[in-house]
Amino acid sequence: MQFCCCTDNNPLRWLVQRSESMKTPLFDFHREQGGKMVGFAGWSMPVQYKDSHIVSHMHTREHCSIFDVSHMLQTKVHGKDRVKFMESLVVADIAELKDNQGTLSLFTTEKGGIIDDLIVTKTDQGYLYVVSNAGCADKDSAHMKARLAEFKAAGFDVDLEFLDEALIALQGPSMSQVLQEGLKEDLSKLTFMTSTLATVFGIPGCRVTRCGYTGEDGVEVSVPQSSVVELTEKLLANGEVKLAGLGARDSLRLEAGLCLYGNDIDETTTPVEGTLVWTIGKRRRQAKDFPGADIIVPQIKAKTARKRVGLVSTGPPVRQHTPILGPDGKVIGEVTSGCPSPCLKKNIAMGYVDATFAKHGTAIQVEVRKKAVPATVSKMPFVPTNYYFG
Repeated sequence: MQFCCCTDNNPLRWLVQRSESMKTPLFDFHREQGGKMVGFAGWSMPVQYKDSHIVSHMHTREHCSIFDVSHMLQTKVHGKDRVKFMESLVVADIAELKDNQGTLSLFTTEKGGIIDDLIVTKTDQGYLYVVSNAGCADKDSAHMKARLAEFKAAGFDVDLEFLDEALIALQGPSMSQVLQEGLKEDLSKLTFMTSTLATVFGIPGCRVTRCGYTGEDGVEVSVPQSSVVELTEKLLANGEVKLAGLGARDSLRLEAGLCLYGNDIDETTTPVEGTLVWTIGKRRRQAKDFPGADIIVPQIKAKTARKRVGLVSTGPPVRQHTPILGPDGKVIGEVTSGCPSPCLKKNIAMGYVDATFAKHGTAIQVEVRKKAVPATVSKMPFVPTNYYFG
């Protein structure tokens, strides 16, 4: 997924892009609240509201914010062979998940590339709940449908249901106290990457999953479209809560060291190059029974020529496609995401470098405005995460 902003001076072109964008059920609400709408992954989404991006970012770190993530693809996988079906597409060990537990996983190609990252939850309602990226929605649904046809032809019991529910994320350290007021269930029992069906502030049929894209404690709530404005308004009635847009979401996820599909990982990167080996189940590695396993598994021991790393620098901000240089000034890689960190008051970035330069603390350079600027390879996350594990 990438921001899609018009960079020329033709306002008509921008209007055409905007008119062709899809709208979430909160579109009108965003505009009423002063949301500045931009094109993103084919959708019209708020990049920020009346508060600046930095104010929204810090409010999320210190209190909590609502993010509209209804553009994400939500899917249910039904049938007694649903786990076998999902494991034919992803690298995770879905079978070992407990009821209502989820995991981050990857759709991979036979060549070892990453089609998309996604979260798969094994519910106790007889289906898998899958959330994947908006920018990959067409690709992901086609990928799953093609495999579904193969499974059905082979006599397996599996079906797909693509949901039209809205999805909002409530993220930040005060999330729990805010949401608990609208829940009968005890939130202290809902730990990171677990999920439950609940009535939320009087709205039945909501799926609450403790996860998010900010590094903070938080939940994503799947809610009927007809009720999402009502739920958002009830959450905003609490003084701890504000709306936040794509700008804050991007800087928050980068501080947390989380990948943005299309920038930091794609079909040209393998899970090993992307330092995402932890998403591959141990049983799956041994069985080599996921797409691209013959390429990916040997890389785990043999290493790779390049590796995704974090970078910290001062001076001018570092952006996507910025060249990364070795001490001798030669290009050793490229930045894939970068921004000034509101929390650290310095520039942070991630990118791929030759593996010999990937060690934490290695002094390198980044080329900004044709000038070499000192930088240091850093561990990620840049800002400590605050996920809730009970």
